[in-house]
Amino acid sequence: ADLMSEVLAEVAAEASSTDHPLLARRDTENALMLVMSADRGLCGSFNGGLCRDALEAIKSADPEPKIAIIGRKANDFFKRRPVTIDKVFSGVYDDTDYATAAGIAREMAERYTSKEVDKIDFIYNEFVSMMSQRPAVTQLLPVKLPERKEEEATREKLAPVGFIFEPGRTELLDRLLPKFLEVQVYRFLLESIAAEHAARMTAMDAATNNAEEMLEQLTLEYNRARQSAITSELMDIVGGSEALSE
Repeated sequence: ADLMSEVLAEVAAEASSTDHPLLARRDTENALMLVMSADRGLCGSFNGGLCRDALEAIKSADPEPKIAIIGRKANDFFKRRPVTIDKVFSGVYDDTDYATAAGIAREMAERYTSKEVDKIDFIYNEFVSMMSQRPAVTQLLPVKLPERKEEEATREKLAPVGFIFEPGRTELLDRLLPKFLEVQVYRFLLESIAAEHAARMTAMDAATNNAEEMLEQLTLEYNRARQSAITSELMDIVGGSEALSE
């Protein structure tokens, strides 16, 4: 995905929003937010945190977007909220390959180029580390062209390279932009899956540690209660023995 961004940054260095339908910017009258959660729970705040952030982003947006949903947990959350659910993608996690992501990307591109929606945002859990995952909101459409690296732009200013593109920029954009969109959706999907696994490992490790601590505490309380019961029985026996001896 990073290499695709670098290539696109070079090809589209002088491109404008009129050079391709996926770059076209227009007034936002109909917006869509694609929310990606997991199908399963037992992974801490992975799903809850994402859905709450998505709801906050929806309520603060103007105009308020419709939502498309990937993942059963987000569907369970939003069907009980006052939002407009436009579509639910089912079975995404049954076969999480490139073709699945490409199909979602193509559908989003078709809806954008047909002017059914004017803006599409994507919210998913970004994998930061095994201990950290955070919800991230990215504009999917119109495509935001990646910026060229500062050192590359500076180097060209000092000594222009003068790339010759074959075929031309327009033909390359026609091929690269849809592919770039597919790769980005696939990247979001893989990041979300990796973040889910990390969150579940962390949650299960914490649950195991908590269970062990609880077991130790309950064992100690049980031993104290048992010792107290034994001491009480011994006191009764001693008291009865003394009473008989008198």
